[in-house]
Amino acid sequence: MRYIVRRIIFFIITAWAALTINFILPRLMPGNPAEVMIAKFQGRLNPQAISALEIAFGINVHQNMLIQYVDYLRRMISGNFGISVSFYPTTVAKVLSQAVPWTIGLFGISTVIAFLLGTILGIRTSWRRSSASSSVVVPLSLFLNSMPYFWFALVILYVFSFEMGWFPLGGAYSSNENLTGFALIGSILYHAILPATTIIVTAMGGWLLTMRNNMISVLSDDFVTFARAKGLPDRVIEYKYAARNAILPSFTGFAMALGFIISGALLTEIVFSYPGVGYLLYQSVLNIDYPLMQAIFLFITIAVLVANFIADIAYIFLDPRVRTGSE
Repeated sequence: MRYIVRRIIFFIITAWAALTINFILPRLMPGNPAEVMIAKFQGRLNPQAISALEIAFGINVHQNMLIQYVDYLRRMISGNFGISVSFYPTTVAKVLSQAVPWTIGLFGISTVIAFLLGTILGIRTSWRRSSASSSVVVPLSLFLNSMPYFWFALVILYVFSFEMGWFPLGGAYSSNENLTGFALIGSILYHAILPATTIIVTAMGGWLLTMRNNMISVLSDDFVTFARAKGLPDRVIEYKYAARNAILPSFTGFAMALGFIISGALLTEIVFSYPGVGYLLYQSVLNIDYPLMQAIFLFITIAVLVANFIADIAYIFLDPRVRTGSE
């Protein structure tokens, strides 16, 4: 119980610190959303309206900073993220509600697939680390893990979309066709093949190497040697003894990755013009869209904190040492 209370306190303090940083960082940038809005309408707005726009966007620079901070916390807690500059006069909440499902659908499923494939291959290559397949898979994984994912995205987009024409150049579905039902689902899956492949291929190598290193370390422990001495089957030793203990550090990394799902794969979404949160963040930075930036950063922070909190609670059931407080 004390362990859970400590994690809750840590969660609250970290969330407050993240909210404070989220308040400060956009205000260190030059300009403000109201000036951007006036420039966007090229003089069609009365410059005297700048004060009203600053208040509407939650950036009243003429107000005391402490008052701004209290008002910001009140709005964030109540879910009132204000109006988006980039998509004026649409609210930030509505803009995010349209982008989040695309990111979770693409990045979430791809992350889970990459973790499962990398973990399973890491277990097998560590168990048979002297085999020919292991000598090929490990260097390939090192290459994939060190390869910039946006570079790989550009390469496969050029080859399979621009040159061969097998896949669309961008977007999430065929917007020029009035698709519904299974036709729409098929179009969404078709457009997601290349960005999903980019995420899976570039992320899988890291999970494989992590699991392989953990497994090799665990295989030298005494309890594995004792299991061999008992004459247990190799498959039981491999998965029930070695993999079960080796996966704990990978599980923490997986929880972190799940938390960052909400942020999307920024450069991948930009390359493929995919309408996810990452592409939305890019647009908000270009347009100095404080309300949208703050809401996205808040969602990312809370998602990572919640994912870590769930992982900490899950550790109680996965690792008995956490429950007993022993090492």
